[in-house]
Amino acid sequence: MKVPVIGPTYEEMLHPETIDLKIRKRAIQLKKKDPLHPINLYNITWKNENNEYYYFVIPQELTGIKANIIVLYAKDFPSGSHKVGATYSILAEKTVNGEVDPFKHTLIWPSTGNYGIGGAWVSSRMNYKSIVILPEEMSKERFEIIKKYGAEVVATTGCESNVKEIYDKAKELYQKNPEYVRILNQFEEFGNYRFHYYVTGNTMIDLVKKEKIGNQKISAVVLGVGSAGTIASGDRVKQKFPTAKVVAVEPLQCPTISLNGYGAHDIQGIGDKHVTWIHNVLNNDAIVLVDDLDAKKMLQVLTDPEGIKFLKEFIPKDEIDFISDKFGISGVANLIAAIKIAKYYNFNNNDNIFIVATDSIDRYRSVMKDLTKKYGVLDRTEAKSRTERILLYQEPSWIFEGDEFSRQRWHNLKYYTWVEQQGKSVDELNVQKSKDYWLNQQKIVEEMDEKILDYRKKHEDELRNIFFSD
Repeated sequence: MKVPVIGPTYEEMLHPETIDLKIRKRAIQLKKKDPLHPINLYNITWKNENNEYYYFVIPQELTGIKANIIVLYAKDFPSGSHKVGATYSILAEKTVNGEVDPFKHTLIWPSTGNYGIGGAWVSSRMNYKSIVILPEEMSKERFEIIKKYGAEVVATTGCESNVKEIYDKAKELYQKNPEYVRILNQFEEFGNYRFHYYVTGNTMIDLVKKEKIGNQKISAVVLGVGSAGTIASGDRVKQKFPTAKVVAVEPLQCPTISLNGYGAHDIQGIGDKHVTWIHNVLNNDAIVLVDDLDAKKMLQVLTDPEGIKFLKEFIPKDEIDFISDKFGISGVANLIAAIKIAKYYNFNNNDNIFIVATDSIDRYRSVMKDLTKKYGVLDRTEAKSRTERILLYQEPSWIFEGDEFSRQRWHNLKYYTWVEQQGKSVDELNVQKSKDYWLNQQKIVEEMDEKILDYRKKHEDELRNIFFSD
């Protein structure tokens, strides 16, 4: 019998050491041996097989600041990005709630990249058929990976910031067959929010305590906004550390939240030219803009042999070797933004700033080749110039702090996408101004965990056969 495969609860994703020992052991065994096996759902976590966090602290020689920039890196998640956690959480919730059925429904994943890749990976592991919608200008690696994971892919016009075109295509596919198509939209599905609120946010809190970094508190969470799932971690961090700054990162070329702006850019994964439904902007303290070309050029320094060789002149070899495959474009954008914020708020060596590296260089080799064609081969002189200009001497510029009127303005921008275009009501929009609205979304984590456990118990025999089959 074909049943939807359900994996971990939110609590198990946060604390994988609590997973059934036989399942955990097999999931670890098959992580590299058979990465497409369904049991790899239990590898969706910020911890490795030894229950160590996927993290590192950026060497201060590379930042020029005293504050600790802590990077949670997602390269070792199934599918190579933490977006797989968001897609799993959304689909798991809808499965246990009976909203989707693999016997009946085709899933649509509107995406600009990593969410679609995660959706392709998760849906195939959970016995669903799916279609990913992706702008045609995304890196060719993204399209190749989606097909590899077993999903169809539909390309729409434009680049990272052309999200309306994705929405329109999703609607078109739904309207053709409304009984058999279900859209799982990362920009409005709260399973995305809950994964990062509970799993990513609590991981940050636990990590600074366990690893005894700085003052063991969190001064800022600085994160690029695509779906605004990851920045939900800031909602949890602020509950534990009320003085923490939650800072959203946008591309300078598409400053939507900060300047009500628009434009095309190439920080793939953020800057989708609208304020998402699941973004609690009223809890954000600032917006910071980063130039997309700076993010790409510095990524090349961190990953190109000549750039790596230069960095090893003043940073320990083992540290650079470890870092060199952990970043993608958006991760470097977060790093640049964190340096700006540290300087702006005068953070010192006790202060901890969290950023996330959503994916890794493996998704951007073609982008790096295009960069070389346009600007020439990277040499030591250029690597030194970029490192000094982009990181070491970065200015605390293009920062917009969030006073009460700013936050209201950021919130009001949701109207144009969600009420005028996507059919939400004004009442639905207004209720998001209440803190209770967000607290109630957070509380659903416990309810969902109970439903997942009940589902697993009901289908225990079928799931064990799936998880322990070759």
